[in-house]
Formats: sequence, C-alpha cells, structure tokens
Amino acid sequence: MNAETRTATSRPEEDGTGQLVLDVRALPTFAFSHRSLMWWSTAGLMLIEGTVFAIAVMMYFYLRTRAPAWPMAADAPRLLWGTLNTAVLIASLWPNQLAKNAAERGDRSKAAIWLAVCLVASAAFLVIRGLEFASLNVSWYTNAYGSVVWLLLGLHTTHLITDTVDTAVLTVLLFTGPFEGKRFVDVSENALYWYFVVLSWLPIYGVIYWAARL
Repeated sequence: MNAETRTATSRPEEDGTGQLVLDVRALPTFAFSHRSLMWWSTAGLMLIEGTVFAIAVMMYFYLRTRAPAWPMAADAPRLLWGTLNTAVLIASLWPNQLAKNAAERGDRSKAAIWLAVCLVASAAFLVIRGLEFASLNVSWYTNAYGSVVWLLLGLHTTHLITDTVDTAVLTVLLFTGPFEGKRFVDVSENALYWYFVVLSWLPIYGVIYWAARL
C-alpha cells in the first residue's frame, strides 16, 4: 500500500453556518484487495472461468467412460513441452509476486521492471504452447478425444493470451505513461489473475498429459 492510501484520512470541519461537514478531499482514490471493486470483479471472473474449466474436465472424463479405449486411436501426448511449460509458469510466480508487492508499495519503477519480466515469461509460454499443440498426437477433428484435449488446451491458451495482452498494456503504461495511481491496483489484480492462470493449468496439465497414461 502506498503513502496515499496509508495516511489519507477524512476530518469533520465547521462550515460558515456552524454545522459540521465531512471533508473527504484527502481520502484515497483507490485501494487494494477486497476494498477494491476491481478485486471483486477479478474474483467473479475467476469463479466463472474456473467453472468452465471444471466442466471441460468433467467432459473429458465422461467421454473417457464412453470410449472402449483411451486415448482413442492415438498415442498419449508427449510430455516434454507440456512439462517445460509447467515449469515456466511456476517460475513466473516469483516475478509476478514481486510486481504485485511493488505495486502495493507504490513503487512504479520496480513494478514496471517485474511486470516486464512477467511479460517475457508469458511470451515464452505462448511459444512453447504452440509446440504443445503440435505434440498432442491428435487433431481436434479426429475424434472425441482429440476434440476435448484441444478444447482444454485452447481454453487455457485463450486465458493466457488475454492476460499477456493486459500485462503488455500495463507494462507500457508503467514505463511511458500516461500514469495514474489506480494503475497500481491494475497491476495488483493482474498479478492475482496470473495466479489463477497458473493454478488452473496444473489440473489441466494432469488431465491432458497423465490421465491419458493411466
């Protein structure tokens, strides 16, 4: 939390008629965590998207119970690229948290630097994700197995692209402006959403790469 949000207070004053009025000019214009409307919006978005992921996973296992063999006429996906991407995502949590901490301290320069590191990690992940699609050993139109695997990977990729674009915009704003204090809240909530992107990937990784081997 920066100095503005730590020290600002309101105080009663008397107006010309002798009545008390509340001076709110010094109140903070933004806040972090649950005191921010953006936090609640992000939480609601994660709840909705998490439900979509859960439905897609249930669809995978439902189709598996209906198939005589699984994977259907295909080898299980190769582990290399998916596992490497998982490592990249987990490693990205460190600069992500540092960017969040810097934003909540009001440190624009450090928030910008660590956000740029997160952006590099996101770009690396997207490049490797392309290799993941190529190593699934099945096309989306081949059969039900291929369709649901591509659906799972595609859903997560869509979320990743969205957050990467958001991170890129915030990084540019922090480095070049125009800049407002509420951008610190945007950085903090962007970091929160990145945790969701990472944590939601772990069960999807398990389903795509390991459930097919059971």
